[in-house]
Amino acid sequence: MKKITFLIALCLPFLGFSQKQTIATEKATYNSSLWAKRLYDLRWLEGSDNYLYYKDGNFVIFDSKGNETGGINIQKLSETYGLKGHPSIVYVDANQLVIANGNKYHIYDYLIERPLFTITLPENAENAEYNHGKMAVAYTLDNNLFLATSSESLIPIAVSEDKNIVSGKFIHRNEFGIQKGIFWSPDGNYIAFYQKDESLVTNYPLVNVNTTPASLKSIKYPMAGGKNEIAKVGVYDLAQRKTSYLNVDNKDAHYLTNLAWTPDEKQILLAEVNRGQNHYDLNTYNRETGEKVQTLWQESNDRWVEPETAAIFIPNKNNEFIWLSEKDGFMNLYVCSTESNKSRQLTQFKWVVQSVLGFDAKGENVFIKGTGEDPRERHLYSVNIKKGTVKKITQKEGAHSGLLSANGRYLLDIHSSLHTPYNVSLVDVNKNTSTTFYQAENPFDKYDLGTIEFLTLKADDGTPLYGKMIKPRDFDPAKKYPVLVYVYGGPHDQLVVNQWAGATYPWMFAFAQNEQYIVFTLDNRGSENRGFAFESVIHRNLATYAMKDQLTGIEYLKSLPYINTNRLAIYGWSFGGFLTSSLMYRSPGTFTTAVAGGAVIDWKYYEVMYGERYMDTPEENPQGYEDTRVSNYIKNLKGNILYIHGYIDATVVLQNMLDISQAAITEGKVIHTFLYPNQEHNVRGNESIHLTKTIVDFVLKNNVETNK
Repeated sequence: MKKITFLIALCLPFLGFSQKQTIATEKATYNSSLWAKRLYDLRWLEGSDNYLYYKDGNFVIFDSKGNETGGINIQKLSETYGLKGHPSIVYVDANQLVIANGNKYHIYDYLIERPLFTITLPENAENAEYNHGKMAVAYTLDNNLFLATSSESLIPIAVSEDKNIVSGKFIHRNEFGIQKGIFWSPDGNYIAFYQKDESLVTNYPLVNVNTTPASLKSIKYPMAGGKNEIAKVGVYDLAQRKTSYLNVDNKDAHYLTNLAWTPDEKQILLAEVNRGQNHYDLNTYNRETGEKVQTLWQESNDRWVEPETAAIFIPNKNNEFIWLSEKDGFMNLYVCSTESNKSRQLTQFKWVVQSVLGFDAKGENVFIKGTGEDPRERHLYSVNIKKGTVKKITQKEGAHSGLLSANGRYLLDIHSSLHTPYNVSLVDVNKNTSTTFYQAENPFDKYDLGTIEFLTLKADDGTPLYGKMIKPRDFDPAKKYPVLVYVYGGPHDQLVVNQWAGATYPWMFAFAQNEQYIVFTLDNRGSENRGFAFESVIHRNLATYAMKDQLTGIEYLKSLPYINTNRLAIYGWSFGGFLTSSLMYRSPGTFTTAVAGGAVIDWKYYEVMYGERYMDTPEENPQGYEDTRVSNYIKNLKGNILYIHGYIDATVVLQNMLDISQAAITEGKVIHTFLYPNQEHNVRGNESIHLTKTIVDFVLKNNVETNK
């Protein structure tokens, strides 16, 4: 047997043996009493060193020393506007508050408790982007883009009768960090927006079963190797009420990403990624003429490139910005200029920078969040832009996120760790002081739940692999415990994080205790926050290394004297469903039982942007697609497997589940299936309770002793 090395690093000491309440496993799924209570609406007031959060029924305001200085009376606010439920803050400064209530945006002077005016959008408006400088809202209605003010609600920006022309919405299926399609310029004089032409993209049929008879709901779904959408960038001039378009040559249907305005509103930056996703150019375009000005940055990689963060301009510098790239193997910061294609690498971390929080007032220092040396952690740092010197701001182990004040002097540090629930501190960056002003109670204290610990294994090449294990609270090392392995394993996700409860679903703690199970999770190569080499090893074959590392975890489990090696089950969703299926069929007999939710069965059925980044096209990589097609291995099935899918899943389409069902028929194998008629890719709301019960019942029924 291969030698397995491991280290138990952290454990939860919070669960003693006093009398505690039991909770049914499925009820732990959607039970708010098991969530650490957070501070709602925590934010800085715009342009201020004051912050607010929801407290005792009002929005309470505090100064930079943590002293309460005032507040906003929510009851008065609700009476003024006839609000039902909690107000949704869009903007707040030293005297004005903007809240969204359905299709209305209310601008309110909270110092004198007086309504100023209201902007009303059409009932079906979506993707609204409010600009306080212009006190206007850009929004989409169906496939079109409009602007609303207090006096006009339907000012056209981009309108087309062709439903294939979609303006103001996200493009490229939210890849490349794209989360929206409307971008106000810094002073609010212009609106840039994405537009996509989906004429060539294939229609995919989804079915609405809530009509009689059931009705067709067709979506655009560009499958790997197929025709892609063609993207454009439009610019709307508010003063002239005129729309123009950047002159981007996009006959090859490449990707337009990471849109940013220059501070003077004269240029727009775009990262343009080729269809093969192995090269991109960061280009500037003249806002007035629409013509390309120059290329500021070029990057290529034989595996893939994936710019995800738009240019972030340094305060008081119209022409200098921060660019994030992992071209040296880890996501790092570079200082670039709009006047040349020369750049300077600002950080040389051998760990991942995850985001930029902001700058100090003079633009001398940039504040970032990153993993630090331990990829399971999240810490906050400042970096001097001129000297490159780095200062670590957060010292407590665990996961930190931060909200930076307008002048960069203060941080709201939001923290948790494996054994510490959500807490918030006020950090004075200049004085190096941190004062915790909120600490959530431990929501697990009153319940009879399992305990969790971290561990470290090694891959076949010596790479550290991080895992976590939940044990029953009354764990007895002399007993033999069955195991449920929970897996994801794909790009852009990490399951083992040093945050509250190890970033683990509460129902897994209840399951471990109620059913006397071990719940085990390992982040294999291919998962995120470990650098490009760790993540990109999966290129062109998404199963090989992921499976290999997961089986390393299984070898470790089998080496433990308290594991019942004849009762191993596995569960995963989405990429985790793909990996669950692959392990069940390609390592037959390892698991008695598997549950695969929203599973990719054949990567040729997945969408262009994600699928071709990691697998190339089916024409370019036929062997990789064939090797990873789950249906090819169903003939090896031993044990029981359940497939769960949302009937209207627009992410992993139902064709995947039908493919494995047909393969089961062909091979004479029996699989189990369950459909959620009104759910998409993730089962949400109260139906998630039913989902948990479905998973747990199947595991308990089938993960029993077998004759091996």
